[in-house]
Amino acid sequence: MSLPVSLIRVLRVVPLTPHMVRITFTSGGLEPFFRDEPDLQVKLYFPRPGHDVVLPEAGDDLMAWYQAFNAIPENERPWMRSFTLRSHGEGVIDIDFVLHGDTGPATRWAQRARPGDTLGIFGPSPYFARQPPLDESITAADWLLIAGDESALPAIGTLLDWLPEGHRAVAYIEVADAAEEQPCPSAGAAAVHWLHRGQEPVGEALLRAVRQADLPEGRVFAWIAGESGTVRALRRHLVDDRGIDKRAIDFAGYWRLKLTQDDAPTAEDLAEADERLRTG
Repeated sequence: MSLPVSLIRVLRVVPLTPHMVRITFTSGGLEPFFRDEPDLQVKLYFPRPGHDVVLPEAGDDLMAWYQAFNAIPENERPWMRSFTLRSHGEGVIDIDFVLHGDTGPATRWAQRARPGDTLGIFGPSPYFARQPPLDESITAADWLLIAGDESALPAIGTLLDWLPEGHRAVAYIEVADAAEEQPCPSAGAAAVHWLHRGQEPVGEALLRAVRQADLPEGRVFAWIAGESGTVRALRRHLVDDRGIDKRAIDFAGYWRLKLTQDDAPTAEDLAEADERLRTG
């Protein structure tokens, strides 16, 4: 089967909050790769100034595809960023974008996106799949702990959407202020706590809330994502202070304070990547 590589076209752009927008795209014929599980990851490819998005033919060899992609001249090679599919249906996908100033290619593109604009996409893909699968890890536990900032909201939305009826979840979500809150429907027994950052540094409100939380009894599976430094601090707290098994925590640093995805990885980034590999 060919790799899940395609071009997708904007159908509509809908503001969700002052700093988040939902963009609906054509699905690019990727329906065979969609799965009924939360937090499906994709790579999006954004055009360089003055260029359209051009990707190598899909083929069926991942390494050969990436080699061909990296062979595109740097001034023409699309920027790549990771995103979560907020939802998918017949012929369409929804992806939510955080608008945080003119600071990167994804935000710049999303701020100007109009129907007919085109991006490249890779995924969803078995190459991005967790082991054990995320849905199995959640249902094997008595309850789910969720913690993240606004960058994690699209994935958190899929977790709450997917949660089985009655399955308990406690979510702590840090956003700038009340205007950034979103509806979080769920069939599960989900308690969602919104934390307003205000003038505090990113992550402080989230760290404080989780550290002070009176968490439920029983076997927990934790999902944490957002700014990398905050995610590392939360994970250390859950493991060292709460005694949660590392294998019962799914964690991801989506962005880095004062650094972009194009900057070289720090020692902490490399250690985090190694830990993710070792814990599955």
